[in-house]
Amino acid sequence: MQPPGTLATVKVERVLLASPRGFCAGVEMAIKALAWMVRAFEPPVYCYHEIVHNQVVVQRFRDLGVVFVDDIADVPPGRPVMLSAHGSAPDVVAEARAAGGYVVDAVCPLVTKVHHEVKTRAAKGFQIVYIAHEGHEEAVGTIAEAPGAIHRVESFDEVAALPQFDAPVALVAQTTLSHRDWSGLADATRDRFPDLWMPGRSDLCFATTNRQGALSEIAHRCDAVVVIGSANSSNTRALEKLAREAGCARVHRVNDASEVPTDFEGVVGVTAGASAPDELVEAVIATLAPRDGVEEVRITDEDEYFPPPRNLRDLIAAIDIVATFTLGGSVPGRPAVNDRTVRASEVLASLA
Repeated sequence: MQPPGTLATVKVERVLLASPRGFCAGVEMAIKALAWMVRAFEPPVYCYHEIVHNQVVVQRFRDLGVVFVDDIADVPPGRPVMLSAHGSAPDVVAEARAAGGYVVDAVCPLVTKVHHEVKTRAAKGFQIVYIAHEGHEEAVGTIAEAPGAIHRVESFDEVAALPQFDAPVALVAQTTLSHRDWSGLADATRDRFPDLWMPGRSDLCFATTNRQGALSEIAHRCDAVVVIGSANSSNTRALEKLAREAGCARVHRVNDASEVPTDFEGVVGVTAGASAPDELVEAVIATLAPRDGVEEVRITDEDEYFPPPRNLRDLIAAIDIVATFTLGGSVPGRPAVNDRTVRASEVLASLA
C-alpha cells in the first residue's frame, strides 16, 4: 500500500487554485506580532489561547518556546503574554495587565468592531442577538462584553425560541461565519423583530467572504476539492461546507500534504482557510503533481493591512534603535522598520 502523499498513485490533470486564500490581514498581524515577541524576550513567551487556529502555526511557535494557555492565571507574574487574534474577554485583558508583564493584545480589528457594537448597544438598553458558534473563542470573548444583554444563536430553532423582548433588539455576528449561514439566520431574526438594528457595515470578515467567493468560482468545475486548514478553524470548516453544498463529489479538509488522498483524478480545486500558511498550499500542490499544471482563479485582490498593536510597534522601534547604536550605526539615518513589506508566511518560514 502506498503511504499518504505518494505521487505515483496521483492522477490529477489540473489544479484550480482559489484566490484569495490563506492568511488574512488579522492573521498576518498576529503572527508577525508573536514573532517579534519571540525575538524580543527570553523564553518562555506566553499566549492566551492559540494565536490562530492552525496546527502548523501553533507548533512552530511551541518549538520556539511559546507556551499557549487557556487560563490567564497560568501565566507567571511578570512574563510577557500575547492575547490571541480571536479577541479576549475584558476581565482576561485586565488580569493579564495586572500581572505586571508585557502584554500585547493581538485581537483582529474586525473582532474589535463587534466588541464595540456589543458594548455600545448594551449601554443603550438593547437586547443583542449574536449569531455565533457555541464555545468558539471569538464568541466567548464577545459575549463577555455584555453577558446580561446578549443571546447567542446558531440555528433557526434557537432564533424561534428567543423571547419577545420589551427592549429594542440589535443583531451582530461572529466575523468568521459563512455568508450563507449568516444570511438565513439574519432573515429569520429580522422576521421575529422587524425593527431590528444592524450595523451599517457587515460584521462578516471580508477575507472570509472573499475566500468563500473564490471557492464558489471553482467548486462546480472540480472532481474534488482540498480545503487546507485545522478542524477548529471556523472559516476553514465553512469552506468545506460550501464546497459540499456546491455539489462537489469529493471534499477533503487536510491539515497538511500528508493527509491528501492518493486516489484523486481529474481536476482538483485547492483553497486554504485564513489561518493556513502558504507553505502548506505549496506542499499540497506538489503532492497532487497536476499533469497540466495549476490554474489560479482570482476574484479580487486584497491589500488590507493591520499594523501591530501600538505598544509592540514602540518596542520594535526601541529595539531597532538600540541595535543600530550598539553596532555603531547612525540612529537618525537608520531605515525605518517596515512591517508592511514582510509577509507572515515568510516570517513563519524563517522561524522554522
